[in-house]
Amino acid sequence: MPEDNFTPHGKHLIAGEWVAGDTSFQSDPADGTAHSFSIGTPTHVDRACTAAEDAFWSFGYSTRESRASFLNAIADEIEARADAITAIGCSETGLPEARLQGERGRTTGQLRLFAEHILKGDYLDRRHDPALPDRQPLPRPDLKLVQRPIGPVAVFGASNFPLAFSTAGGDTAAALAAGCPVVVKGHSAHPGTGEIVAEAIHAAIAASGVHPGVFSLIQGGKRDVGQSLVQHPLIKAVGFTGSLAGGRALFDLCAARPEPIPFFGELGSVNPMFLLPEAVKARGEAIAQGWTGSLTMGAGQFCTNPGIAVIDTGAAGDAFVAAAKVALDEAAPQTMLTDGIAAAYREGRDRVASSAGVQEVLTSVCDLRNATPYLYETDAGTWLSNAALGEEVFGPLGLIVRTNGADQMEDIARSLHGQLTATLHLDEGDTALARRLLPILERKAGRVLANGFPTGVEVADAMVHGGPYPASTNFGATSVGTLSIRRFLRPVCYQNLPDALLPGDLS
Repeated sequence: MPEDNFTPHGKHLIAGEWVAGDTSFQSDPADGTAHSFSIGTPTHVDRACTAAEDAFWSFGYSTRESRASFLNAIADEIEARADAITAIGCSETGLPEARLQGERGRTTGQLRLFAEHILKGDYLDRRHDPALPDRQPLPRPDLKLVQRPIGPVAVFGASNFPLAFSTAGGDTAAALAAGCPVVVKGHSAHPGTGEIVAEAIHAAIAASGVHPGVFSLIQGGKRDVGQSLVQHPLIKAVGFTGSLAGGRALFDLCAARPEPIPFFGELGSVNPMFLLPEAVKARGEAIAQGWTGSLTMGAGQFCTNPGIAVIDTGAAGDAFVAAAKVALDEAAPQTMLTDGIAAAYREGRDRVASSAGVQEVLTSVCDLRNATPYLYETDAGTWLSNAALGEEVFGPLGLIVRTNGADQMEDIARSLHGQLTATLHLDEGDTALARRLLPILERKAGRVLANGFPTGVEVADAMVHGGPYPASTNFGATSVGTLSIRRFLRPVCYQNLPDALLPGDLS
């Protein structure tokens, strides 16, 4: 059994071997000891991608049963290192133990869910059009269709989810379930957490007899590592969770390749909430308290953080603003994931606060790596005339947009860019207005909620975590839920092939 005390060795995992680099970087933990980690290079990338392609010729044609067993083995090995993962994850990120424990459960749950999903076989979308030899004027051949894995996949670890969206997170789980080897570019905000999870995958590879090239982890590195990874000719798709600027740069590189490949980037959004009049009258204070809890959860470092609240002017709206101010004023400072994220939060605060027509409701003092909440208010006209107010602020900052009736609410809905989520708070008396807004919001967002808060993303068959650009770079995809496996598959049609030649999933 692995020991609870874990000290990183700082090497890359490439095709079953722990490989050191010529240069190194120091981690920057929120608390505890810093460690040294090797810096990846394009040479490491090439070695990992070559091994992944070699592994594909066996792993891509393996049985669903063997891949399900492998996914469960990874989950088992992660749980065997549970306490050590929590310890180093808390040290590196500043996230509380309960958050890391919950995220670990989500990570292993995703792996086990995909194991169950591929065994059912529904994702294969098998179709068969039998031959019609006597059809006139021409016969029809025998046609069979099935989804097949696309090849090696690159995955970029996320800063805000060191487990669930990183080394063995949703993108990795979906790709492995599909039969695609994975090369992970670890995030430098939590390299030790990435290393210990890679050790768990490495142990599962050994126990399952899988080709070692099926998984590699490359740590650190500058832009040249990310660029060489997405441009490597053996990589067939990329999964990314991160900033709009970073994601768009990688997206453009994928599109500019001699063989363009899909870039599945989840880039965040402001996740607007529309508070309809009857709901506000009946329970505005309760909604305000729920909103502020969602806004400050995890120091606001969620891509589904509901940063915008749209509500009518009037006494009920005023009471909502007052209740939100009181709730946020009681929020304690929280440690942000990195110094860079904390600095970006302060820059976003300054951008909102300095905008003409924006009033301060609650201010605070945050410095270094600490985050405290801010609350601002503006009117619909100011929102509609200032596109910068619709840009994400990654942290616990809320902006309330006051409207004068249904027409302005609809104008704001139409003005939105693509979102991961949009929320309607409504009572029965709000149904007519909700019907007016819903067709707009479903064109803007991948998930539309009623009377809830979007920070909980359920890992399930029906979940969609994606949306129109700039929320994500592919509106037809999701990065959470079993449907996410479709990103790493492509349909293949077999015409008149003998049964002996058909893939096992079709025979």
